[in-house]
Amino acid sequence: MTGGKTTFRALCATFLMTLWAATANATPQATETATTTATPPRTSNADFELGQNVELAVGMMRGIFMYYVDPVDADALGKGAAAGMVGALDPYTELIHADEAAEFELATTGKYGGIGSIIRQRGDEVLIAEPYKDSPADRAGLQIGDAFVEIAGRSAAGMTTADVSAALKGEAGTEVTIKVRKHLTGDEQTLSIRREVIALPPIPYYGMAADSVGYIHHAEFTDGCADELRAAFADLKSRGARSLILDYRGNGGGIMQEAVKILALFVPKGTEVLSMRGRSDEANKRYVTLTEPLDTEIPIAVLVDGYSASAAEIVAGALQDLDRGVVVGQRTFGKGLVQSTLPLGFDSYLKITTAKYYIPSGRCVQAVDYSAQAGAGAGAGAQVAEDETGHGDRHLAVPDSLIKEFRTAGGRRVYDGGGVMPDVRLDAEYSTTYAYVAYAGGHIDEFADGWMLENRGREVVPGKFALTDADYAGFVRFMEDKDLDHEPLTAGSLEALRRSAEAEKLIDDRVRGLLDSLSQQLDRNSAASSDLYRAELTGLVEDAVVLRHHYRRGLSEHNLVSDKAVAAAVESLRDQTEYRHILAEKDTDKK
Repeated sequence: MTGGKTTFRALCATFLMTLWAATANATPQATETATTTATPPRTSNADFELGQNVELAVGMMRGIFMYYVDPVDADALGKGAAAGMVGALDPYTELIHADEAAEFELATTGKYGGIGSIIRQRGDEVLIAEPYKDSPADRAGLQIGDAFVEIAGRSAAGMTTADVSAALKGEAGTEVTIKVRKHLTGDEQTLSIRREVIALPPIPYYGMAADSVGYIHHAEFTDGCADELRAAFADLKSRGARSLILDYRGNGGGIMQEAVKILALFVPKGTEVLSMRGRSDEANKRYVTLTEPLDTEIPIAVLVDGYSASAAEIVAGALQDLDRGVVVGQRTFGKGLVQSTLPLGFDSYLKITTAKYYIPSGRCVQAVDYSAQAGAGAGAGAQVAEDETGHGDRHLAVPDSLIKEFRTAGGRRVYDGGGVMPDVRLDAEYSTTYAYVAYAGGHIDEFADGWMLENRGREVVPGKFALTDADYAGFVRFMEDKDLDHEPLTAGSLEALRRSAEAEKLIDDRVRGLLDSLSQQLDRNSAASSDLYRAELTGLVEDAVVLRHHYRRGLSEHNLVSDKAVAAAVESLRDQTEYRHILAEKDTDKK
């Protein structure tokens, strides 16, 4: 019987090597947040239990593979076994299979072999969504809206974005031939493009947010990002920056050592900025800055939100703990776990959580305690509600009674319990359901493609471009025949309230009349969505148009003008009396 791409012997070998790596001395590879050696403590009893369970697991896999009524795919069986082993741990411990290695490398290095473009689906076509500036795609003249007709002699009709992406990626130096239909002219054009190593910029934009206020948008902690931030900061200082905004909103983290190098730019040499604690001696480390700083005095504001995580939280939290900068925005995600990678053979790796990290005050930013879940066994994980950002509700995971108080270098109160709490707290801004569906459905991009055709030659200046009333009227007409499958969240909540009231027999004619009246008003408002959400929809369309003219950098420059959080950070830096007061005396909120 054959059941997949690999033999049963190879399947068992992979499984046994996974277990061996978890119990034997191994040297992990550089990964998201650390390079450590995983050497967990062992006892003879633990060894016996592990060996017993290895035999049981291999026996189960052999029985399923050989005797299950239908053929079993060996890869799927192995991945399922691996998922079961880590399913009771944390979301960051996982098997990285050989076919996922390229994606993992992209996440840690920000590099891949290809032509350098984001793509999107529209119907049965795949289009250029954004060529990276100066990439092979850009130099070949590909523009937003161009449609793939053929790739390497194969028709692109019916291809998915995954199909096109796989066909375009390849070893740097090789060529790929494509035929595209140009959006602006409708002509078909055949191009031969040489693939290159595409490096996604960790610093997509930096510039002056205001007079003497420098701004750096740091998107990812990939290899070498600290050197890029150093160069950006030096350039801003040469242009007259006397204060600095570091923007970590939406930054999900990455390589921990890069965070330490960035902190070294702003604090004295020899400052302890981070420590790690794990079960093995090798996982217990202290990190101090090793290089001379560029500037230990310049005022700093750090922008964060609920999606700032891991290495981004290290930078924001350490600057806060050392009273070196003011944190502005919303509470951060709360990922205080360190991962390492263990090679397993067969070009596969185990990415495993080996430690927790602690910022200078001694607090850990981890929001969810997975230890109880791990102890309960697979499938018995703690139930964690989701908050408005889609993350686990840190208030449910860490009760108020268990939140601990810590002190910054100057004595201000800060707290653990999940994430970094800002010094200057801003309300989060959310997209409406209507705008989200319009964007996710591709309607914003489709309208912008049409706008480009009708407005060739019209000047589009980042920070100054705005849709006219006529432009927006055209957008409203464009959306009239679009079937937006959306229900406002408020309407859904109202219907849930109605069902609850009926179930509890709390509804009468008066209450029913009030609910009906409110429902009708919501329906009228929903029908007038284009008017209610004009500012939000206009912003999305303007962004799409600016992107088509000035790439990602121009879009960042455009948005900087109207960014409320950036404006708040600028104000915090300009009011130096309040800035110094925050760093000297202001405690953060507890939750």
